[in-house]
Amino acid sequence: MNRGAVAEVNLTAIAHNFKILRDIVGKRPVIAVVKADAYGHGAIEVSKRLIQEGVSCLAVAFTDEAIQLRNAGINAPIIVLFDTKDLEDFFNFNLIPVIHDVSIALAISRKATEKRKKINVHVKVDTGMGRIGLSGNKIIDNLICISEMEGLEITGIMSHFSEADLLDRSFAYSQLKEFNRIREELFKKLKKRIFSHIANSAAVLTFGESHLDAVRPGLMLYGYSSLSKDSELNLIPAMKVKTVILCIRNLPSGFPISYGRTFITKRQSIIGVIPVGYADGYNRLFSNNAEVLVKGVRVPVVGRVCMDLTMIDLTDIKDVKEGEEVVLLGQQGNETITAYELANKAGTIPYEILTSFGRYSKKEYVN
Repeated sequence: MNRGAVAEVNLTAIAHNFKILRDIVGKRPVIAVVKADAYGHGAIEVSKRLIQEGVSCLAVAFTDEAIQLRNAGINAPIIVLFDTKDLEDFFNFNLIPVIHDVSIALAISRKATEKRKKINVHVKVDTGMGRIGLSGNKIIDNLICISEMEGLEITGIMSHFSEADLLDRSFAYSQLKEFNRIREELFKKLKKRIFSHIANSAAVLTFGESHLDAVRPGLMLYGYSSLSKDSELNLIPAMKVKTVILCIRNLPSGFPISYGRTFITKRQSIIGVIPVGYADGYNRLFSNNAEVLVKGVRVPVVGRVCMDLTMIDLTDIKDVKEGEEVVLLGQQGNETITAYELANKAGTIPYEILTSFGRYSKKEYVN
């Protein structure tokens, strides 16, 4: 058998979530963020479906992600958000680099001049994320400098919200105000307008003023949001993670389970072993602290999650057999385990749950 779990990805759910987004933003172009293998859902299949649904542009973190899409026959524009080291790749695969530093712009300009080519670029300004992007009191001068470099054509300007998902929008408003100030000043200097985008999923859903020329959603496409009232959004989670029962043990009361004996049976118990552990993206923090679904019923994880195996208590479930389906994430019967639930138990965010499962699980696609 193959190790680990199977991630079942529902492409129809992704299409549904895109339609919700389209209803919100109208005809604005959508830059779909498919970095980190489409948040663990499989960048190639997800990108193909999103393009079919009307996405006009894709965004990835690094050039190797973009090259994977190109090699799969995807010809849509691809923005590379962070990677500026593999300069040849931008030209060889027709990619759009995001420039966040003058030195990077110079390097790309030199490469473009050497190749006698012109390359479209987007520039990123830091309005309060503190990560990457042009900032400081010379930001306009630097943007003008970049616009004058040989071989470069600034076709987009962007920024990123640090807390668009909070109920208190004061800092998000200040970021948008600063972004609008910078881009309007730049437009005056250049005597033309430039394609502008700042809205992530949270801003798409609740911050209409930030939609500008395009939106840049990620998480909501996969059926989740970082908002507190997401249950009202009708998004459909696209990933279900499942495995099977490897073996079943009948153990007496007082029997220890897994490393450290953190769980001791309090009764005659039926313990199932599943072939999924922390090496498969099932967080060790789920030890004695999570549930899975068997026959549509929640059953607890008992003992410490191991590298390759996890134990579950099947005592209250009738007629369970080895090979029975176990759902770690998603719906089975009338019960559902969400990425929010698992994230809360692990002290993290849904993004990490999805990307962790997606990284290690074999993928199956359904429509």
